[in-house]
Amino acid sequence: MRMNKYLIMVAAGAILMSARVSMAETIIVKQEDQKVYREYVHKNPIASIKLPGIELNVGTKLDDKVELREVPNERYRYTVVDGRTVLVDPDTHQIVAVYDAD
Repeated sequence: MRMNKYLIMVAAGAILMSARVSMAETIIVKQEDQKVYREYVHKNPIASIKLPGIELNVGTKLDDKVELREVPNERYRYTVVDGRTVLVDPDTHQIVAVYDAD
């Protein structure tokens, strides 16, 4: 009986830890910040690039060789892949937002 309680506690701890990791990996760009990025990208268009085999999802890591454009006074950078603008964390090269073509 004691062993069952121990195993249940270990399993519950593992579940809580994985939930914490998942929450930490979720990146949310605030609505007001998204407006700033969208306006800047719209006024400063760049050529679209092709990245075969890459899914454009939040959390996807882009190759470090992908050139990212700066948005003045903002944390994230951007590029355009297959006609879709993506915001990228310059430290990790992970996508934090994906915008469809307007």
